[in-house]
Amino acid sequence: MTPLRQRMIEDLQLRGYSARTQEAYVHAVRQLAAHFHLSPDRITEDQLRQYFLHLTNVKKFAAASFTIVLCGIKFFFVRTLQRDWKLLDLVRPRREKKLPVVLSRAEVHRILDRVRLPVYRACLITLYACGLRLLEGARLQVADVDSSRMLLHIHGKAGKDRYVPLPVKTLDILRNHWRTHRSPQWLFPAPVRRGTRYFVPPGAGPISDSSLQSAFRRAL
Repeated sequence: MTPLRQRMIEDLQLRGYSARTQEAYVHAVRQLAAHFHLSPDRITEDQLRQYFLHLTNVKKFAAASFTIVLCGIKFFFVRTLQRDWKLLDLVRPRREKKLPVVLSRAEVHRILDRVRLPVYRACLITLYACGLRLLEGARLQVADVDSSRMLLHIHGKAGKDRYVPLPVKTLDILRNHWRTHRSPQWLFPAPVRRGTRYFVPPGAGPISDSSLQSAFRRAL
């Protein structure tokens, strides 16, 4: 790791950015450097302008993807290199107005019924029933379940915790699933494959967001 990248990561850590955000921002700067085959601190403001035009007109980045790249690059140049470039205040991703795709309850049930491993099915049901983000569900702990008040304690992004209602049927699903592994910490510990069977080893960590996404895509 170069000293410059290490410095950026430390700057991100000092400002309390999550590990996922750190990874996304560093990746954005790494892609910028690869595009010009230059160390990012040697890139000029005009080159940066051309890069943003390239992402917009050639790569045709979606607004959400462009925003992540812009935020990562802006953090690097403004915070790490302390360059006061006007360009970084002028660039804005184009706004998109798209209606969301909302599945019917029947469609959701059809997808969930096709999730093969119980740990992924239980987690996805909890995400759907309680309106959770992907990592919020994957990282749920046993201590987060407040069955007396029928609430889940959610450890949200940027340290913003909240409580969400816990439906009775979802609580039953969580209890039945927990009895299959009895992890003292995680509601959804990561399974390990042995031949054609899966089991949860002692001390297993939580399922990963990528494996949960893959399980959903296969079911879909």
